[in-house]
Amino acid sequence: MPDTAAVRKAAGHFVGAVRAGGFRALWTAAVVSRLGDALRTPALALLAASVTRDPRAIAAVVVAGQLPPLLFGLLGGVYADRRDRRRTMATVDGVRAVLVAGFALLVITGEVGIVALVGCAFLLASLGVLFDAAAFAVLPGIVPAERLAVANGRLQAGTAVAGGFVGAPLAGVLFAVSAALPFAVDALTFAVAALLALTLRPTSLPTAPGGPPPVGPARQVVAVSTATSPSARQPGVGDLRRPAGPGAVRRAAGDGLRWIWQDATLRRITALTMVTNLATSGLIAIIVLYALEVLAVPAAGYGLFMSAAVLGALAGGLCAGRVAARLGVLPGLRWVLVAETLAVATLAVARHPVPGAVALTAFSAGTAIWNALWSAYGQRNVPAELLGRVGSAQRTVGLLAAPVGAIGAGVLGATAGLPSVPYAATGIFALVTMASWHSLRPRERAIVSA
Repeated sequence: MPDTAAVRKAAGHFVGAVRAGGFRALWTAAVVSRLGDALRTPALALLAASVTRDPRAIAAVVVAGQLPPLLFGLLGGVYADRRDRRRTMATVDGVRAVLVAGFALLVITGEVGIVALVGCAFLLASLGVLFDAAAFAVLPGIVPAERLAVANGRLQAGTAVAGGFVGAPLAGVLFAVSAALPFAVDALTFAVAALLALTLRPTSLPTAPGGPPPVGPARQVVAVSTATSPSARQPGVGDLRRPAGPGAVRRAAGDGLRWIWQDATLRRITALTMVTNLATSGLIAIIVLYALEVLAVPAAGYGLFMSAAVLGALAGGLCAGRVAARLGVLPGLRWVLVAETLAVATLAVARHPVPGAVALTAFSAGTAIWNALWSAYGQRNVPAELLGRVGSAQRTVGLLAAPVGAIGAGVLGATAGLPSVPYAATGIFALVTMASWHSLRPRERAIVSA
């Protein structure tokens, strides 16, 4: 008779190998897709500038790409929780491939105007909302709970390299060869990502409000935190089997927000993220002027200076798993805020490109670690059937602060001088760090990283 323990061990290794392969496919799809985004975004801006010099029209293209996450973020989470997430990701990227390929043909024929640019940016961003919700929710079905921080960190690192070190520099080169070339390559990346998504393990979810509850791996919820979380059976939250009717989709869209509000720890993480986004978006809004006028970065060296942010994101993504393993997710988030506060303070007092670049690297690394850790916390402690809506709700709430921070930084920089912006950001981060020390107390055991 076969050794039962040996059979179980072999089965465990087989499942681990399948899961690892699934993550490699997901990681490759995310990196390839990010490469395409990094080619398309500057190409859209360059194309808009070649069509018109009206700043209002060019701004409309930018805004068209920023609105969908705010308009459809919650609805994207509902769809991601009611459909097979693997097929959702594949379908979305397949549609985006066709859309961008058609746009490339328009560019070749010279039939592109501002209306087409605005429409393309809006549609792609809208589809991206649905893809992001499904991708966030599909990860726990592919990666074991104790590896989620590592997996999220590697996703952060891979997309940072694809977008910053490869895509951004390559976009201008491809556009110089042909205005349609960046979009053609982008369409190819979407097609590849769609095929890779189909190789992921299916996650069965109810397809309608009257459908059966999720089964199989998608149903697994691993809660290692001792922080108080609301029950998955709490009335009015996460019930996909409620009768369909007027307002059913609206109620389902609000489930993510209700879950966040009722989970004290998740509510605090979301609130801290939103406030730090005020400061972060403000820094991003004025960083080019701050680098050129305050840090004395030569115009020719600005690209090299900003590569420090990409380097930081890469380092932070690779270190996220170690931070979670050594400190635990919640304590790790607190120490990340300490590091980011010190980094922003260094940027505020710096008056030379080198310390400014070092500060930018450290800040970007902290941001990548923060994103990986809060994602891992939600993916481990939110029921699988709610993950799409909760993740979308967190992103939507965080994005609400971005335009406020950018506008505030512009006004502050114009009235009080550019150095006042990082000083204000330092103050915000310091307050958030002190708040986190009280609200994110160590209540979970550290994650074991393989």
